This record gives sequence, C-alpha cells and structure tokens, in this order.
Amino acid sequence: MTTAIDALIPALRASPENIPLQNIVVQACLDQSNLNALESLIVEFSDCLDLDAGLRGKAIVFLTDHDRPDLAARLGSTLTAQSLIETARDFLGKGDRTAASQAYQQAMSINPALEDALLTSQLSGKVVRLHDAVEGRLLRSIANDDTSREDVVKLFQPLQEKVVFADVGGLDDVKQQIRRKIITPFLKPSLFDRFKRRSGGGILMYGPPGCGKTLLARATAGECGAKFYNVAITDVLDMYIGESERKLHAIFEQARQSSPAVVFFDEIEALGGKRQFSREGTSAKLVSQFLTELDGFAQENKGVLILGATNVPWAVDPAFRRPGRFDRVLFVPPPDKPARANILEQLMKGRPTQGSIDFDELARRTPGFSGADLRNLVETAVDEAIEQSISAGHEQPVSMQHLRDALAQTRPTTLEWLTSARNHARYSNQAGQYDEVLEFLKKHGNG
Repeated sequence: MTTAIDALIPALRASPENIPLQNIVVQACLDQSNLNALESLIVEFSDCLDLDAGLRGKAIVFLTDHDRPDLAARLGSTLTAQSLIETARDFLGKGDRTAASQAYQQAMSINPALEDALLTSQLSGKVVRLHDAVEGRLLRSIANDDTSREDVVKLFQPLQEKVVFADVGGLDDVKQQIRRKIITPFLKPSLFDRFKRRSGGGILMYGPPGCGKTLLARATAGECGAKFYNVAITDVLDMYIGESERKLHAIFEQARQSSPAVVFFDEIEALGGKRQFSREGTSAKLVSQFLTELDGFAQENKGVLILGATNVPWAVDPAFRRPGRFDRVLFVPPPDKPARANILEQLMKGRPTQGSIDFDELARRTPGFSGADLRNLVETAVDEAIEQSISAGHEQPVSMQHLRDALAQTRPTTLEWLTSARNHARYSNQAGQYDEVLEFLKKHGNG
C-alpha cells in the first residue's frame, strides 16, 4: 500500500533543494510516527536538509524520545535547554500539547534551573490564556476532568512506599526489641503456640520529637508485610458523646478485618491521658474503651499489632502498661554518631552533589540532632544550592561547603525534651520505667 510519504520521496529526490517539500515530507513522517521513514530521509538527504526551526526541534524531540540521538545529531546537533523551551512554547501555541510536553521535559533534563512555572501549568492544562478565549478559540481544559479513581483513594489514604528496618538509621537496640516482641511472634505463630508463649500486647515508644518513632512503626509494618494504619487524633476525637468511643472501636474492627495489620497511634497521650487529671467524664470513658480494645487484641485478635508513640510518657495513663496492653515501653533516643552519619548519607541519596561529602565530619558536629534536625540541615543546604542554581542559570550541585554553611544556621531541638525527661527520670522513676533515659543521659554527660 502506497503512502503519502512513498509518493513524496521521489519528488524530493527530483528536487532535493526544495525546502518547502523537505518540510512537508518530514512533517508527514512525524504525523505518522514513522521512525523508519524519517531515518531513511535523514540518511539520504542530511546534507541538504534545511528544516524550519520549529519542525527541526520537533523532529529532534521525536528522535530523542525514540532513543535515536545519533539521528538527532545529524539533523544539526543537539538543542540547548533554552531553545527546547522556546520550541515547547511554539508547539503549545500551535495546539500540539504532546510535542510541547516532550520538548519541555527534555529541556528540564538538560537544565532544571530554567523551569518555567507558567509554562508547566499551561502544559498541564491548568492555565487557559485569556487571548485564546478572546480570539474565539475553544480550548478544552483538563484541569478538572483527569481525576482517576486512584487519585480519589489517595486523597483519603495516600499511598506510601514500603519501609523496612534497613531504611531506619541507627536504633539497633530498639529494632531488636521490636523484632523479638512483635515481628517474630507475628511471622512464626506456630512456634510460639508450641511453647505456649502468648503473642500479642503492644509497644509504646517514647522519646524526643523527630527521632524516628513514626518511621519505626512504618518499618515494623514493612518487616511484617502488614497493612499500616496511622491513626491521627482527629480520626478518633469527636464533639458528640459516645462518638469518639465508636470511632475507636471502628478503627480496631477495620484492622481486624484486614489483618495482617499494624495500627499506630501517634501522640497517644491525647487519647490515653491519665484519668485522674481528666476534668471530663468523656475522656475517662475514651481511655476505658481504648483499654478494652487492647485487651480484646491480646486475648483473641491475631494478625493485628498495636504500636503507640508519645513525647510525654509521664502523661499516659499507667493502666496502658499492664501486660497484654502496652507491656513494653521503649525509649527512642536521638541518634548516636554512627547513626547520624548513616541518616545523612541516606538523606543525600539521589541529590546532585559535587565533590566528596564527609559524613563523619557532619556526624561529629551534630551531637543531639534528631533525625528531623538532620533532614532540616540537609534541606537548608539544598535550598542554598537551588538559590545559587537559579542565580547562575544552571545547576549548582550540593557541596560540602553548603552543608558546613547550613550547620551554622541549624540547632538541635532535643535539648529541651531531654531536660524535662531528666527531671521525671530522677524524681518520678517508679519501677525503673525511665532507667533507659537515665542511662542515656549519663552516657552523654547530661545526667
């Protein structure tokens, strides 16, 4: 079957210097996405091809997108990022959104410092130019009609990547206790049944803010291959009497129905605070309901693991520590020097860097920094590199000097918590529940 390209090629051979005809033939190849025909055309007529700038850019984008940089180079060398952006604007003005997006993406891969927020919005269909409407052109806006079912689900339960213990820097002692208390009984129930060892209960983690309690909970779910439920305070508390208890029961029921599951309660003191200090009977009822659900979990519910986290363990009702409920209370301390080096190395993965990054030096200069503090340190350095990239017009990778400068702007946020914890550990250490805090403070010279 003869195509339009087959009919045009003989005419071009008869008149190879015919520039309008050259453009027509190349445009036909692109319209039909005919890579073979375009390759033959470039090989045969590369010495005399004189394409329009917009068409040449479109052809180069097409060839690059099809992994043929050799052919793109024969069309007249590679395009610069700035010329690709201009090509994208030209395609967009002609209504070719697909080609415009390809050109823009290629420009960003060459020089992301030239990113244009307005052009990005126009390519996504979220900005409609006024003069297009004035000229009477009907544009289809895709800003509100491209939401898939998966997008709707993400609004209510954002998808999260699987996290395992290898992704958590340091905290080896805490990991080992979680593995022994929760993960091993979960993965080997028959062995525990053989020894008549009751599995169940839960773990309550406490420590300074930003030291990895939530990440540890997610990693526990990842190690077990279980569904992870991160319960926020707003998921439970309700202004109407009895509704908070009903919601809490519904959360446990949902976890039981979708086991294996890990249910994580952050800031648990808001749901399980000491009842003797509660001025409202409803708060005491919520604590009682919580304790009932935990007892149910310990006695008859398999495949559901309970984790809790708090920054103020002294505010949690002591009934939660009864065996079968949160019968293990773990102190999650600020990371030590090797852990800080490991965390910093993980935080820098995938970021553009220049020269060698001395993680040992950074770890040595960040005593008392939590994981969140270390992330803030890295992001402060990255902000400086981005600002320099924008000013220079090309990418400026993160260097060791950026990180040293960021150190002068950041401070550890764990010191205030450690001061409060020291007072509770010294004067309210019933049954040695804060011995781990005292040992940590003694080891680091704050005891």
